[in-house]
Amino acid sequence: MTDVREPAGAGESGRITILLTSPRVAPGLMTRAAWQSLTDADEIAAAGRGQVLRGDVQAVVGSGLAVTQVEGDSGEHWGWLSSAAEAGRSVAWLVGDDGEPGLLRVVAEQVARDPRPAYGVEILHGSYDVPGARLIDLVRVMDRIRRDCPWTQQETHESLAKYLLEETYETLEALDTGDRAHLREELGDLLLQVALNSRIAEEDPDDGFTIDDVAGGIVEKLIRRHPHVFADVDATDVATVEANWEAIKATEKQRSSVLEGIPLALPALALADKVLGRAAKVLPADLPPTGDSAQDRIGHHLLQLVRESRAAGVDAEQALRTAIRQLTTQIRTAEHP
Repeated sequence: MTDVREPAGAGESGRITILLTSPRVAPGLMTRAAWQSLTDADEIAAAGRGQVLRGDVQAVVGSGLAVTQVEGDSGEHWGWLSSAAEAGRSVAWLVGDDGEPGLLRVVAEQVARDPRPAYGVEILHGSYDVPGARLIDLVRVMDRIRRDCPWTQQETHESLAKYLLEETYETLEALDTGDRAHLREELGDLLLQVALNSRIAEEDPDDGFTIDDVAGGIVEKLIRRHPHVFADVDATDVATVEANWEAIKATEKQRSSVLEGIPLALPALALADKVLGRAAKVLPADLPPTGDSAQDRIGHHLLQLVRESRAAGVDAEQALRTAIRQLTTQIRTAEHP
């Protein structure tokens, strides 16, 4: 998509093409129109960085085209461009990773002024983000923060554990309230924990891994456990999908007990739901309770409530959270009638 402003006067004139590309797409992967604009230009230029060539500049130079590096600020860059265009030359400008908002603002002001310049100005998009592209930004930002932020440099997997737990509960709270903006923010905070822990893991000299390894692992797992999507297995209902999932997981894990893999740090109701789900594979549903103390009786009564929740297709943990939220609303109403 292009935004073209034609020159005000007739006759031979220069032309400026401002080429925007996504920093989240590999340098050189530009549209045919973008490469054509570079090939047709009398001169190609980009903001100078001394002896360091940006990735996009390297890609253009590698294709056999020359690129002039122009030092200075956005005003000086525009001065160079407009001088070349006024001399009747066709010039293309490669916008940097930061989008160069200062230059684009100058371009907009100059094109909108009266009288308009006697040359054409075109804004051309040479590449576009794909879904998930902003995750690349997250990886880049996290890498820089880990290197340059004193607080982040001292963090470890162990020191971050409490934040991971806190962010998980804050995400659950956002789900409970139904606040979509809050949920989006908390999911971002949760994603931050994944990104930072993965960045820290890179530094382990013996057993390091990267966020790409984390993402690759879950992608492979999802493909393996969804043969009805990625292979030729038929699964026409949810029960069949769940059965296939459990069978594949059992083959992968080779566990000696059905209880393996259940995190004991789960909240009690969620833990009870997990254990009861596994227990159903090896114990009868009507197994009698043991113990005669009040604590034993209440504990088994709570377990029975979780059984009833499972039978009704209700998440016991969420049901209790909802009931507590309703109670807190009643309390606040009573406090401030």
